[in-house]
Amino acid sequence: MALLLIPLLLAALVSDLWRRRIPNTLVLLGIAVALGGQYLTGGLPALGNGLLGMLVGFGLFLPLYAFGGMAAGDVKLMAMVGAFLTPALALQATAASLVAGLACALLLVLVQGQAGQLLTRYYLMARTGTYLRPQQGEVAARPFPYAVAICLGTAVTGIWQTIA
Repeated sequence: MALLLIPLLLAALVSDLWRRRIPNTLVLLGIAVALGGQYLTGGLPALGNGLLGMLVGFGLFLPLYAFGGMAAGDVKLMAMVGAFLTPALALQATAASLVAGLACALLLVLVQGQAGQLLTRYYLMARTGTYLRPQQGEVAARPFPYAVAICLGTAVTGIWQTIA
């Protein structure tokens, strides 16, 4: 099934990098392929695993969307990835994607030379207990193509499972 997931993830990655959006048709196609493949390879138990994996990916990313830290396409893409996996693997892929997203964001902040600004803003937020929006021009104010992190996290999970 991973061979079916890879081209879908790459298409989402290219779309997110190029247009800053992940098409719903791509995500829906991926979910249909995943759940159909789950059913064909393992029957109803595998289909149930795919549905639960989808809920894990969706459910863990949804709060990030609700608080404005992520776009809806990223949440749907993680749900699609989860549909290809078991719930346990979906949890690992989601966690790895979150770690990859943090690493990518920190790398962007460092490359842009804005670590001092970021630390100052978080220090002030902690000290005052209020949320301070990122200023115009800060890396934190620009949308991040999170499909990069989802691809990296999913790949690491796949590699990890192959080694283990």
